[in-house]
Amino acid sequence: MQDLQNKVVVVIGGTSGIGLAVVQAASEMGATVYAAGRSSENIEKAKLQCADQVNFRLADTHDDASLLALFAEAGEIDYLVSAATGAERTIAPFTEQTEEQFAAAFQKFWGYTKVVRNGESFVKATGSITLVTGTPARKYKPGMSSLSCTGGAVEAFIKALSVEIAPKRINGVSPGLINTAMWDVMGEEKQQKLADMTAHIPMARAGQAAEVAHGVIFAMTNTYTTGTIVDVEGGTLLT
Repeated sequence: MQDLQNKVVVVIGGTSGIGLAVVQAASEMGATVYAAGRSSENIEKAKLQCADQVNFRLADTHDDASLLALFAEAGEIDYLVSAATGAERTIAPFTEQTEEQFAAAFQKFWGYTKVVRNGESFVKATGSITLVTGTPARKYKPGMSSLSCTGGAVEAFIKALSVEIAPKRINGVSPGLINTAMWDVMGEEKQQKLADMTAHIPMARAGQAAEVAHGVIFAMTNTYTTGTIVDVEGGTLLT
C-alpha cells in the first residue's frame, strides 16, 4: 500500500459501503481526505468510524453547486473517487419495466458525468479520477438490463475520457457482490443468503468493502494505468 502523505483525496459517496472503506484506507495512509454524501445521518454514522482529520461534507452527484463547493474547498486534488450510486434501480425484465423505471437507473451514469465535469479541472495533471462500476456491466442476468446498460455506459465513459483528459488518468473499479449495509434489508438471513448467492463463484463468498478499497487505491495511484477497469469480484465474471 502506498504512502499518501501530502495527497488530497476526494471521495463522493464516501459515507457508507465501498466509498467509506476508501475513505478509511486513504486516511490511514496519510492522505487529507474529503468524504461527501447526501445524507446527514450517514455522515454522522461515518464520523464514528473514521479519524477526526477526515473532512465530511454534504454533496449530491446531481447538484452542481454542492459539487463545485466541495471541489473548491479541497483545492488541488490528487485523487478524485466517486462511488455514489445516486439512482433508483428496478430489477425486472426489460419489457416489464416502464420507460421511467429503466431510465432511473441511468442516474448513476449522469451523476458520474457531473462529478467529472465539475471536478476534472481541480485534479492535478499527475492525478486521477476513479469511478466504481459493477459486474452487471459485463455479466448479464435476466431482469438486470437497466443495471447492465448503465454499467456499460460508465465503462465506455471511462475509456472515452482516458484519451481526452490525458495526462490525467481515469479508471474504473468493478466490484462483485460485496457485503455492505445495502443487504441489511435481508435481516437475520443476510449472511446465509449472501453465502448462497456466491457459492458458485471461485472464491465462494461475498467480498468485503475493504477488499474493493484496495482495488481503488491501486487504480487511483498507479501512474501507468488509465482507461482500465479493475475487477474485484471473486471470479464472478468467470462463472
